[in-house]
Amino acid sequence: MVNRVSKPDAAHTDAVHAVTDGDSEKVVASAAKPSHHVLSAEERKNSSILVICGGLSHERDVSLSSGHRVAGFLEDAGWTVQLHDMDSELLDYLSNPETHPDVVWPLLHGANGEDGSIRDILEMEDVPYVGSRAKASRTAWSKPIAKNVVRKAGLHTPHSVTLPESMFRELGATKVIDLLVNSVGLPLFIKPTMGGSAMGCTLVTDAEQLPQAMVSCFAYGNVALVEKAVVGTEVSVSVLEVDGDAVALPPLEIDTPNGTYDYDARYTPGPTEFFIPARVERSILDELRAEALTAHKALGLRDISRTDFIVDKDGVPQFLESNVTPGMTDTSLLPESALAAGYHLADLYSSMVESVLSQNRHRGA
Repeated sequence: MVNRVSKPDAAHTDAVHAVTDGDSEKVVASAAKPSHHVLSAEERKNSSILVICGGLSHERDVSLSSGHRVAGFLEDAGWTVQLHDMDSELLDYLSNPETHPDVVWPLLHGANGEDGSIRDILEMEDVPYVGSRAKASRTAWSKPIAKNVVRKAGLHTPHSVTLPESMFRELGATKVIDLLVNSVGLPLFIKPTMGGSAMGCTLVTDAEQLPQAMVSCFAYGNVALVEKAVVGTEVSVSVLEVDGDAVALPPLEIDTPNGTYDYDARYTPGPTEFFIPARVERSILDELRAEALTAHKALGLRDISRTDFIVDKDGVPQFLESNVTPGMTDTSLLPESALAAGYHLADLYSSMVESVLSQNRHRGA
């Protein structure tokens, strides 16, 4: 039996249980016991956790929602949590001995949050933080570079070309578009090389759609990734790493009415449905989890990631991208997968913070 989960509303907090595959075998039921020291209620209360969210990217609202959700679960677990925007007062807050946090959880989506820059700042301020280091973040943030890295690690990824906006101006937009259609072929998926939440992304099934698709893409970045669109099942696999042990959560299938998991489908409760685990063969489920772990390790990621795939008509997972700061809102994929695996979010997020504290991550460690 596959658990079918409709898009949750804003009040959704219930865990998703009864997660079984076609063989009725129970998937992960609960989190493994942590090897780090579990802090007492008093120790948690006396620890200062700072969640950074907001910023000025196109994904500001999503970031704020992610930040408040994570902060709320940490507070439920007894931590002392503060939230701070990405603004001119942040550095003063980090450097002030009275407000200097014990751990930062950066939940900035989009530029600055996922391109490594905020992590460079945190390392210069000597503040331990949850998540991948700056160099790995930059690698994953660039979709073409990430595709090359995972391809070398043995993963499949759709054929693509990378073209800056200037190329269309200098060579002539019509000629470049004709070349794309003749060389790469239709359908195509157009997306900015850097960015998230499917902003500026368009599925192109007709050559006449390409000019507008390029305009939409360049509204969010000056370089486009033009990728051969793969028809199949869209699946997301989240990876959590506590005490150095990385675990892939059950693959989550995304089923949208129009076949595209765009911004509205991601953050607006409606007809989009999740299936946990994805409705693919057991062997493919195992392969998806293994490949998500491979991508996590090949890209040098840490603590948390989410990798998106399309399982093509031949049952082959095709890597699309890895996210170093997955959405943590009430409609986001990683929390749904964690709930389906039997985790309690307050306990899970607490374990991640305790894991960082136990590792003494100072000066970029």
